[in-house]
Amino acid sequence: MSPASSASSARLVARTRVLAVSSLIGLIVLGLAWELWLAPLRPGGSWLVLKVLPLTLPLAGLLKNRMYTYRWLSLLVWVYFTEGVVRATSDQGLSAVLAGIEVLLCVLLFVACALHVRIRLKSAGKDAVAADAARRAIETGAPSDPVPTTSTKP
Repeated sequence: MSPASSASSARLVARTRVLAVSSLIGLIVLGLAWELWLAPLRPGGSWLVLKVLPLTLPLAGLLKNRMYTYRWLSLLVWVYFTEGVVRATSDQGLSAVLAGIEVLLCVLLFVACALHVRIRLKSAGKDAVAADAARRAIETGAPSDPVPTTSTKP
């Protein structure tokens, strides 16, 4: 990989990281404000504010730039996307608008995570991916590649 493309990849990784972290923080702040002050299900706030707790777990992993966190967060975000779509179509007024914002933040977070993982894997190259698979195989005791890519004839 040329130095120019490596620098370009590093900039893209940094941008997707900023987008992922800001989208996640946006979802946390939105969830808290929505369920405590802006449009809670019950006056004075509701227990639905606890839905924000799972979103706080990946924040440390994103800040430490851990690839695994980006991967599982891209799956977790669909739970919040689904909630946003349901509430955007069933609620009225401010709650429906907040649900639309939640859907937008979820899409931004998913795109940021997916691009981040893709760019980092592409820039790492095949050797780094193979080394990661071998390390994971040693940790778990499983074969690194259950389907051999080269055939050996007796």
